[in-house]
Amino acid sequence: MAGETVPRCAGVRLTVADLERSAAFYVDVLGFEGMAATADEIELRMGEMRLALRRAAPQALRPMPPDSRANDRWFRHIAIVVRDMGAAFERLRTYGVELISSAPQTLPDWNPASGGIEALYFRDPDGHPLELIRFPPDKRKAAWRGTNEELFLGVDHSAIVVAYTTASVAFYRDEIGLSVIAEAHNFGAEQAALSGLPGACVQVTSLLGRGTFGLELMEYLAPRGGRPMPADTGADDLWWTETLIELDSPEGERRLLRDPDGHTGEMR
Repeated sequence: MAGETVPRCAGVRLTVADLERSAAFYVDVLGFEGMAATADEIELRMGEMRLALRRAAPQALRPMPPDSRANDRWFRHIAIVVRDMGAAFERLRTYGVELISSAPQTLPDWNPASGGIEALYFRDPDGHPLELIRFPPDKRKAAWRGTNEELFLGVDHSAIVVAYTTASVAFYRDEIGLSVIAEAHNFGAEQAALSGLPGACVQVTSLLGRGTFGLELMEYLAPRGGRPMPADTGADDLWWTETLIELDSPEGERRLLRDPDGHTGEMR
């Protein structure tokens, strides 16, 4: 484990092309709140989760690959919990948001780990994948069980695509100190429609530290052929993202992380 204190998944940093456009999208469309801003970064928040938007250097910027698929290793989404999936879907359509899923999908009841969960994948203005998720009563964390009447309730997790679950668990659990809290095996017509990948079969592993915002590992057992993170990925590429992890240690120094699949992070 990285230290004596239990780590907390605090948020995600994304590289964006137009800082003001991206901030307006997350605030106006999805209900995030502005927290702080510098010339090159705007920090937003929804509940416990921090979303840092970082401006790419225009001369170095590389766009999201237009043929990106849900099983490519640079595919990362954050899962925004909604009170009413129908209303949230209609809101996305009103704003002309680009969809990955054709429509919200309800995972089947024969899957005990995921049955009854409603989900939808879509994209922000730079092509970053995002998810709307609604949990049935028996699968809601305490944070999502209140009387909050807001449409967007908070952010449950950030999900990253990995090549091998065992290697990624060894990194995030054994080296970083997160705990495995759930596992699921999602497949079938609904999973294929959600991800936009025919025949999709995904091994999902959920990890959590302190707090309610967690990290999800997604290993696509099918279809195979998801592409690895480009070896020359840098902070000015629009597919670059960073997991923000806090140790709550006043003497802790900033540590840069790189997992077995090339996903980056910052721990302090």
